[in-house]
Amino acid sequence: MKGTLAFCCGLLAICHLNGVVAVDYFTEKPSFLPSCRIYEPGFTNCSTHSVQKLLDQLTIGIPEIVASIGTYDPMHVRDIHFKQDNNEVATIKANLTEVIVKGFGSAKIKESRISKKDFSWKTKIFLPKMRLDAKYQMAGRILLIPLSGTGNMFLEMENLDILLRTKTVLYEKGGFTFDNVTSVRVELNMTRVRSHFDNLFNGRSKEVERSTNQFFNDNWRESYEALKPLILETVENIFFDVMSKVFHLIPANFFIEDIPTPQQLYGKVGDKS
Repeated sequence: MKGTLAFCCGLLAICHLNGVVAVDYFTEKPSFLPSCRIYEPGFTNCSTHSVQKLLDQLTIGIPEIVASIGTYDPMHVRDIHFKQDNNEVATIKANLTEVIVKGFGSAKIKESRISKKDFSWKTKIFLPKMRLDAKYQMAGRILLIPLSGTGNMFLEMENLDILLRTKTVLYEKGGFTFDNVTSVRVELNMTRVRSHFDNLFNGRSKEVERSTNQFFNDNWRESYEALKPLILETVENIFFDVMSKVFHLIPANFFIEDIPTPQQLYGKVGDKS
């Protein structure tokens, strides 16, 4: 086992020099990541600082993460297939492809709390601005306006407060304890949403298209409620994908020095499923 770990460390060094990814996980704590102790005073402040340092490094670039999910900001997000029926605000069927999200590189961690009971995370994050660009196909209605169209779109949110709730299960690998992310839920608040949809009504009337986009922006709170499930799903997908990759790459011991082993926490070997 010691020989295997040393080999992994050597490969990791080569990765950083040549941009080639060949390791499953870090076996030495990265210099950019401060460690904390959950059973000591000041843990929440330490954890908040540690998560901020991690996000700052993601913005600079962690080669193994870039190789897995691409750049962090801007980020290419998997396609979104969205359907909302029987809603007073909207009934929509939409497909978003070539989704790019910008703004997470400016994220500020306001607070990072971790439960001593199950080691779930509750994180408060602030984004000055988040922008989503995509190609869309949409049919349905928003605010009683019948819609159909295919083209380019964007959504832009200002002063975005995110409450992120992350559930994890601890598991062991190579003598380290790791977090396996099992679910991510977010709550969002913002001060403004702007949007634009090209080719609404399939180009039949540019004037109606212009006035409809203007109506959505003038009534952005109502428009946001119509698009809220789609936006929540997008943000949750981003955090799930990023955190899953990061937590499988960096042992939880490097975040929390005194984290229990799965056997200590559950009384049995932790299960990744």
